[in-house]
Amino acid sequence: MTPIIQLIKKEFLLEWRQRYALNGILLQVLSSVFVVYLAVKQLSNHTWNGVFWIVMLFISINAIAKSFIGEGKGRNLYYHMLVQPQQLLLAKFIYNSILNLVLACLCLATFILLMGDPIESLGLYFAVTLLGCLGFASTFTMLSAIASKAGNSNLLMPVLSLPIIIPLLLIVIKAAMRAMDGLDSTLIFKDLGILMAFNILVISLAYILFPSVWKE
Repeated sequence: MTPIIQLIKKEFLLEWRQRYALNGILLQVLSSVFVVYLAVKQLSNHTWNGVFWIVMLFISINAIAKSFIGEGKGRNLYYHMLVQPQQLLLAKFIYNSILNLVLACLCLATFILLMGDPIESLGLYFAVTLLGCLGFASTFTMLSAIASKAGNSNLLMPVLSLPIIIPLLLIVIKAAMRAMDGLDSTLIFKDLGILMAFNILVISLAYILFPSVWKE
């Protein structure tokens, strides 16, 4: 665990040194929600939930896509001499999950502040948000590693993510809508189980396949 912890600390340190990138992401969160507020000041519950997750999707892509795409060949070679590929992958995943969850909390708080709070069960909605953020982080981290090995990686990232992220997004929106309406929690627990299984599957596949991708 020591190399993983050191890599996570390195990610936070680099993010702090390059605060313009973090400030840009935070500005995107606030401006996206504010534009939605100016366009439609009163939203139905379904629209509120759908717009929130669409905003979160694009924020996650911009925040996580740079995980491996932004790494130079020299730095990757340096990592190759110091740590195992699985350790690097887990460190990137943990860091991206924390970053994505912080952005989700900021986005959710801004949504509630500007457009009201229609959520009946805030605890269950936050649980869905947590698993949704983990799903975005695991998917985009894996795809960022794959896209970084190809040309035009910034264009390839959205193309690769589309078939994988749409099923996840539909499940998240459905589970979040049930939490928002305050429906029977047993229905939501089924969706939470599906989200958990999805996250485990993606992380397991990435853990197995990443060493081969990294060697390239």
